[in-house]
Amino acid sequence: MAALPLFSMGLASAPAQAQPYSASDYAPVIRGFNVDEVRRLRPGTELNFSLFGTPGGRATLYIAGANRNLTLSETDPGQYEGSYTLGTRDRVTGDSAVTANLRVGNRVTSGVLSESLLRGVGYHGGQREARQRDRDSAIAPRIDSFDVQGDDELRPGNELVFRVAGTPGAKVDMAISGAKGVFFLPETEPGKYSGTYTIRRADRISSNSVVTANLRLGSRVAMATLGKPLRIAAASEGATRVVRYCTNCATIDAINVVEVNGDGNYLGTIGGGVVGALLGSQVGGGNGRTAAQIAGAVGGAYVGRNIERNAKRTQHYEVVIRFANGGTQTVTYENDPGFRVGEKVKVNNGVLARDQ
Repeated sequence: MAALPLFSMGLASAPAQAQPYSASDYAPVIRGFNVDEVRRLRPGTELNFSLFGTPGGRATLYIAGANRNLTLSETDPGQYEGSYTLGTRDRVTGDSAVTANLRVGNRVTSGVLSESLLRGVGYHGGQREARQRDRDSAIAPRIDSFDVQGDDELRPGNELVFRVAGTPGAKVDMAISGAKGVFFLPETEPGKYSGTYTIRRADRISSNSVVTANLRLGSRVAMATLGKPLRIAAASEGATRVVRYCTNCATIDAINVVEVNGDGNYLGTIGGGVVGALLGSQVGGGNGRTAAQIAGAVGGAYVGRNIERNAKRTQHYEVVIRFANGGTQTVTYENDPGFRVGEKVKVNNGVLARDQ
């Protein structure tokens, strides 16, 4: 795994007139720099680099002994990747320095890969300044604590906040099993280092992923392994679990169509009776006509009342929902609500909505 010194982020000088801030108003920062180490350096070997930092920039690598430079592509916001294939004219060795430049607007930050390109070599202390610091100082770096503020769901876009306490004035990098690259924790206070890692789509991080932190002082390194899970829920598996359920969640138990007949009033009855009597008066004569009039009036009144009742007939929909605790509730709709039996819903103030 590769690491390089941390570069802090600073504000640009304020413009003469108040203007909205943009990415170019801030100095870019490199948060991680990694190379997939190889067994041998020979023509045809591919060196795969990853750089993590300020998004929207242009990342370029300069490899000592190489005949050309490498421009990395931004595959995700703030993540730059690229491959360099060694040629017959390249003179790249395991100790070749690799310098990264990240340009955003007209601002540039740089960093040097601290790891060897060859697998198994690890951190090479060939830098004269590092050796001098080791000779001039008898301080051995140490990590006093390594902690994380986990997340209840390890999904892309969620954040993990890491904190390291130890020797001040050092450089701290960390690596997460299942995530590609080495990431840096800036020193927020003397001896206190903190940083946020945002889970990416390509990560395969689990609650028990191994997380290691390296605190570097010159060429000396102190290492610590995180002793707690990354997922908050996993940290309390042995504790009493509090069961939470949705109090307004329910399931459609039945949908009933209810028809309601309207009541015919006296106007329909009288109107029907009058029509029936007039029709009856056209039948026979004498007592026969009178009887027909009476029968027509009675029958017409009955028919008239039914006609008016049918005209006032209405229907509505009753949706019966059942809650998790077994309770039921009926919600009435004038029109077809569009739900189906068995569908999951939520009820708020007597209104049903599909449970997404």
